[in-house]
Amino acid sequence: MFILNTTTLVDPGIVASWLAWMKDRQIPGIMATGFFERYQFVRLVDVDESHGLTFALQLYATDRAACDHFQSTHEPAFQRESQRLWGEKSMSFGTLMEVVH
Repeated sequence: MFILNTTTLVDPGIVASWLAWMKDRQIPGIMATGFFERYQFVRLVDVDESHGLTFALQLYATDRAACDHFQSTHEPAFQRESQRLWGEKSMSFGTLMEVVH
C-alpha cells in the first residue's frame, strides 16, 4: 500500500472557504480519477499556527504505479486549480510513503 500525502499550510483568512472547496470539489475530483482506494483528510495539531492552519490529504493506493500515473497525468491540473483559486494563501508539498506494517 502506498500513501500520497499532501500537506498544506492555509492562511487563516481563507480556511473556511478552502475547507469547503477541498471537501466539495478537490477531494471528490481526485477520487474520481480512480487511482486511489480511500483517503484521509486531517488537520495537524500541536504545530505552529502563527502563519495558518496545516492540513494533510492522504491518498491510499494499492501500488506505486497508481501514484506515479496520477502524479504525471492528473496532479498538475489539480495544482493549477489550487494556485488559481488560492495563490500564496495556500502552500503545499507532497510526499510518497509506503506502508511497511
